[in-house]
Amino acid sequence: MGGSKLIGVKGKVWLFGDDIDTDVILPGKYLVLTDPNELAKHALEGIVEGFASKISKGDIIVAGKNFGCGSSREHAPLALKYAGVGAIVAKSFSRIFFRNSINIGLPVVVSKDARDLLREGETIRINLEKGIIEREGGENIIVEKYPGFLLEILKDGGLLQNLKRKFGKVDIR
Repeated sequence: MGGSKLIGVKGKVWLFGDDIDTDVILPGKYLVLTDPNELAKHALEGIVEGFASKISKGDIIVAGKNFGCGSSREHAPLALKYAGVGAIVAKSFSRIFFRNSINIGLPVVVSKDARDLLREGETIRINLEKGIIEREGGENIIVEKYPGFLLEILKDGGLLQNLKRKFGKVDIR
């Protein structure tokens, strides 16, 4: 498999509930912004005031079912990625949010058990190749493994970078 690095994410857990929609992840009034760093400043601000300034790079969102429901806009996963979120683990995802996240190189992981077993602030490491969440002082949690082609896209940092590696210069005009 191509790609230049192993995929693993280590960070502190931030717990969220079910049905976290794209309007909560990034309120619609910020869709006029085009700079992803500006979008990031408003990530999840409706749930956790100042979220973007409170997280550390690589922190991991762990949520319930239907994460990323709502609109199909790419702004929501982009805001989370640029805010420093290293990965999102949820019981289930909106299909378009899942794919938008992969396309921009933000790991999203399906786990039926993580939300119920992990604690807020706990440090975990997600090993995407093995399909496990490694816990410090706790039992590891098995997660759904990625098919090879999605893991390859993540290893390359997103779909555009994956295509550039495979085919050289990519013109997206």
